[in-house]
Amino acid sequence: MNPVFDNEFEALVEKFAELLTGRTDTITVEKVKKWAIYNHIHKTMPALAAHWSQSHPEAKREMRRLFEEIRDLNQKLRGAAPNPAHPPESSE
Repeated sequence: MNPVFDNEFEALVEKFAELLTGRTDTITVEKVKKWAIYNHIHKTMPALAAHWSQSHPEAKREMRRLFEEIRDLNQKLRGAAPNPAHPPESSE
């Protein structure tokens, strides 16, 4: 692909991650990519997402944790209280 486009698109994804979670580190950006792709698949091809979830139960649990982490980071960024059932991990 076009390296200029690749760099510009990566900058877009990084900004999206920052606006969504308040973070731009590599790990968070990669998590946001997976979250966004799965979210799109789930909305546009729910049967595919359901089949994948049934075929890969551990991956489904990991995706669930990822969704909860992104949600909690977004709520924290917006100043809302995170879900008490899933407190954010301590940074200690």
